[in-house]
Amino acid sequence: RMRWGDSDAQFVRPVHWLLFMQGNHVVHCNLLGVDAGQKTFGHRFHHPDAIIINGPDEYLDKLRAACVLADFAERKAQIMQQVTHAAEALNGTADVDDDLLDEVTALVEWPVPVTASFEDKYLAVPHEALIYTMKKNQKYFPVLSHEGRLMNHFITISNIESTNPDVIRDGNERVVRPRLADAMFFWQQDGKRKLEDHLESMKSVVFQQKLGSMYEKSERVAALSREIAQHIKGDEALAHRAGMLSRCDLMTETVGEFAEMQGIMGRHQALRDGEPEELAIAMDEFYMPRFSGDRLPQSKTGIAISLAEKIDTLVGIFGIGMKPTGDKDPFALRRAALGALRILKEHQLDIDLHDLLKRAVEQLISQVTEKNTHEQVYEFMLNRLKGIYSEEGIATETFLAVAARRPGNIADFDRRLHAVIAFQQLPEADALAAANKRISNILKKAKDFKPVEPRESLFQQTEEMALNDKLTEMANLVTPMLLAGDYQGTLKALASLREPVDIFFDEVMVMAEDENIRANRLSLLTRLQHLFLQVADISHLS
Repeated sequence: RMRWGDSDAQFVRPVHWLLFMQGNHVVHCNLLGVDAGQKTFGHRFHHPDAIIINGPDEYLDKLRAACVLADFAERKAQIMQQVTHAAEALNGTADVDDDLLDEVTALVEWPVPVTASFEDKYLAVPHEALIYTMKKNQKYFPVLSHEGRLMNHFITISNIESTNPDVIRDGNERVVRPRLADAMFFWQQDGKRKLEDHLESMKSVVFQQKLGSMYEKSERVAALSREIAQHIKGDEALAHRAGMLSRCDLMTETVGEFAEMQGIMGRHQALRDGEPEELAIAMDEFYMPRFSGDRLPQSKTGIAISLAEKIDTLVGIFGIGMKPTGDKDPFALRRAALGALRILKEHQLDIDLHDLLKRAVEQLISQVTEKNTHEQVYEFMLNRLKGIYSEEGIATETFLAVAARRPGNIADFDRRLHAVIAFQQLPEADALAAANKRISNILKKAKDFKPVEPRESLFQQTEEMALNDKLTEMANLVTPMLLAGDYQGTLKALASLREPVDIFFDEVMVMAEDENIRANRLSLLTRLQHLFLQVADISHLS
């Protein structure tokens, strides 16, 4: 922004004229040192003369006639069409992303496509680096083959219909060549060393003052990756090596110049080093998901090191008392938690999060100063998980019913949650949820009560015996279901408890005067509650 004249007002460009009208009338005023009027101007080269606007209906058409597409959406659509057709003429497809398209649309007022090329030799450089520099630095649209490979062509959008477009083409080719040459130089220089050659230099790079160097962090990630790989039946040795090499590409010149190449450069360099293909793929997957909705790592080695990295960061930063507060999250812990949860949930990994967090704390035992770090991180992640399910349309009370059981296995959490959702559709759900809430309230008030196995000899009413017999029947029925993880079948079976539970509460006084009878009835209710708690605390549904 710039300040013009002696005014305090700031604007990004010099203001030469001001068209300010309501209907057919000029709104007389002075803004940014310019008096309002009904005059505007078209394209500075194609139509430099003034244009008189008599009303809003004339605005777009008169400017279009003066080689200015004033409507952003129209201009954007035209650029998209031009770029698409230009790429098709080259027997390829344009690499267009929304951000670049919006930026280019904002840079021109009369878009004219110009196709240009660069030497084939630059295609030896990882294509992501070339695409990055063309898009970010030059605002060009790269052209890909129908197989998705980068071609030695690009499309730029000029703001003028030149009588000699070759001059514009040559100028853009001349400008981009040094940038491509830089990318090639960095790639060639990095090829003189292998990824593992950078391990030593990482010892002098600090990750966080209290948590040690990048090398020490890589050691922790490697050790944790090995354990995760064991749980998911991956290659433990490969996961350990991948964890050690995961940050080495940060020391390359290519990543130093093109920061967005982190991970991508690791993949290319690992392949050039002759590392196994899965390890090379994992170097890129290490950073996934990079943003909300991004794809997840797919290889077992990639899953192991990506998850290990996020867990180590969460535990380390929480452990030294630097957890996020308000809008401040310098170590992107919310993103790390969401990424870890998505990996655990969407890949249905059979991993206990409690155990994983405790193992990460053990690795940092000499640095961790906070008490119950693994519990703090679990609560933090549980809140993020609540957000994930909320975006999926899951009701808060449904989530809390499962969260009350504090499951460590996120895949198991997901199965319990969907079982509760199915249970809520049953006609017996509301009554049983209310009954469980009533039981919770009763048991909370019975302070000195210690549950034991109900004794039939203390039953005084047939309703007590009937409920106890039904609970025994249900326990025998659902035990194998629970062992098989069939939570939906379990809750569906337990729905048959509604009638004996309703009759029990209608006919039986739980808080009897006789201490033994009262305790026996409370134990009966505890047994009932426990059957449901093996899946979720459905009292939250009431």
